[in-house]
Formats: sequence, structure tokens, C-alpha cells
Amino acid sequence: MSSLPYKYLMPTRVECGKGIAEKTGELIRDLGASRVLIVTDKGVRAANLLGVIERSLQSAGLPYEIFDEVEPNPSAQTIRKGTQALKQNESDAVLAVGGGSSIDTAKGVALMAKNPGDILEYEGVGKIEVPPLPIIAIPTTAGTGSEVTNSTVVTNKETSFKTAVISPYLFPTLAILDPALTLNLPQPITAATGMDALTHAIESYTSKASSPISQAFAIHAIKMIGENLIPSYFVGTDIEQRENMLVASMMAGVAFAQSRLGNVHAISHTFGGVFNVPHGIANAALLPFVMKFNLPACPERFRDIAVALGKDVAGLSPMQAAEKAIEAVLEMNQAMQIPNNIKDLGVSLELLPKLVEDSMRSGNVLVNPRLTRAADIQMIIEKAYAGSLQDL
Repeated sequence: MSSLPYKYLMPTRVECGKGIAEKTGELIRDLGASRVLIVTDKGVRAANLLGVIERSLQSAGLPYEIFDEVEPNPSAQTIRKGTQALKQNESDAVLAVGGGSSIDTAKGVALMAKNPGDILEYEGVGKIEVPPLPIIAIPTTAGTGSEVTNSTVVTNKETSFKTAVISPYLFPTLAILDPALTLNLPQPITAATGMDALTHAIESYTSKASSPISQAFAIHAIKMIGENLIPSYFVGTDIEQRENMLVASMMAGVAFAQSRLGNVHAISHTFGGVFNVPHGIANAALLPFVMKFNLPACPERFRDIAVALGKDVAGLSPMQAAEKAIEAVLEMNQAMQIPNNIKDLGVSLELLPKLVEDSMRSGNVLVNPRLTRAADIQMIIEKAYAGSLQDL
């Protein structure tokens, strides 16, 4: 357990349950909002996931406009467009409906509605001086946990760098978790977002900055994901499994909002910025390699993770038990057809120096359980490219 001083702050109100999205309008009206900007993407809109939410806003007498230009790995340009749309519509609350990209974009828009300059100027921790507009988040995937975190990630297209903005002000005011909105997720999205949530939980549990509180959320999230992700992938329509995944994703978000993450996210963010690799798939493919690198630093924690993922570790040494955690993750990736290397994701080693440099720029490296240098990041990327866990 960490001996570092720690604090716990999670101001987001969470409303969870099947059909709770039908109450969106009254919940937002109770916050004092009078006009709403919905931030989403065209896929969510085409899937008609906004229908129940729009009807609820109409019933509550809340005017709204829809900004649906969110893309994967959302860019600073998109946040600028969204902020312009918000000001034109004179909205006083921002409602994100979608995955992590929509929620991150909504956070950026709500921030820039009240603060000067450009979103990229707020890179780092604690640079926001004026609280943003109220942020309401309705996740339609069980993955990022962004509905309960204090950060947003924005891609700078000019440098291909994914910029993290972190502030207590970025915790959403309200998160609405309705598993009915996740029932029709395509299998690849279920896989990518589910493994994203698992990566959050594992990296949070092993983080140098973890605390008893963050670890409690993280290890229970790992257990719930281990029990529900593969069934959600293959069945898809079981509301209880979907709700369990949505709650597990949220709990993993609560955990890493307190502890930060680790080398998986430090590296995967560069893949998203440079190669536009979907974030969850990048995390899933990298996770076994970073886990192997980190094993010597905290084998007991990885033993806990193996047990949470259903592995029998009776009679094994701490290191043998820890290896079972990697085995469990590899089995989950294989079951959901996630590549066992990053080459198949479109990553090229031609830009290896930039990948290493950008990864080392991430604050997540500092809380990774094993001391990490640039040469270590390069080795992890090269091993993941070759799909080899040997000699990590």
C-alpha cells in the first residue's frame, strides 16, 4: 500500500438504473439549467440513442441544441467548434451522450465556455481558474469512466500529441448510468471499451499513488469486469451484465481519478495521437506487456488481480501467482479477437523516437509502479510490436 499522503474527492452525483435516462430532463432542470447543449457523435445519433433523452428534455421544458461532430481521439479544433455552438445557442449546461470522446469533448466545451484562451493552454494539473458550466454525462459505452473523472484528453493535431487537462473542476456534476443505452453496442466496441475499463482498474490498483480507497474501487471493478465482460461480448443483450459493466467502468474511473494510471496509458495516448488507434484497443494490446514489465515491482498486487479475474493461485509463489494475471488478460483479449501485438493496430516503429518522447511526457509514467526510463518505454513498444513477452 502507498505510504504517500492521499486525499479522496469524488463530487459527481451518480444516478444508475435501467430506464433512468427517461429522467434526464428533470434531473438537469433540478440543477438550475435553462438551456442545454448536447455533445455527441454521429454514430450515437444514428443509433437513435438520443431519442429517450430528447423526449425527456422536451417534457421538462428544456430547450436544447445538438452538437454531433465528436470524433475518436477528439481534437482541440472540435472543442473550439463545440464552444462556438454553445455560445451561439446561449446554453448554460453541457450534456455529453456517448463514449469517452463525447464526454471529454463536453468537458472541454464546458471549460472553455467560462475560461479565456485555448484548451491546449490548460495542459497539466490545476491550471483552470474559473469553474466550467455544469457537465452532465450519460455514457453509452462501459469503458472510459470519464463520467466520474477530473480529466479530459484532447488531441493537438499539429503535434499529434494527446494533451491531458486535469482539474477538480472537470468532475461532472451529474452522471446518469442507464444500461439500456448500452444494449446494442457492436462487439468490437464492447471489447475495446471493456478492456479500457479493465486497464484503468489494473493501472489504478498498482499505481504508486494508489490509496486504500482507490484500491477498493479498483479491485472490485476488476472482479466485476472479469465476471461480466466476456458474457457481455458474446450475449450482448443481458441487461444485468451490461449494468455490471457500466458500474465497473464507473468504479474504475473513480479509482484512477484518485491515483492516476501508468505506462499503458502513457504509451497508448501516443498511439492515439500519432496513428489514431482506438484508445481501448491500444490499451488492451499493450496491457500484458506493461504488466510483465511491472511484475517485479509489486507481485502481490498482481496476485490480487489474478484472483479477482478468477484464477486459482493456490500453492503458487507470489511471482507465479502474479503471472496468472497476465494469463487472464491474454485469454480475454484472445476471446474478443484483440491482436496480441501493436503492429496489427497500424503502429509503425519508424516514429519510435517520437513515441518514446511523447510517452515520457505523460505524468502517468511517474506513478507507474516500476521506475521507468525512456529506454524502458522503447523496449516495451518494441516487445509489443513483436508480440513477445520474453525478457521484459
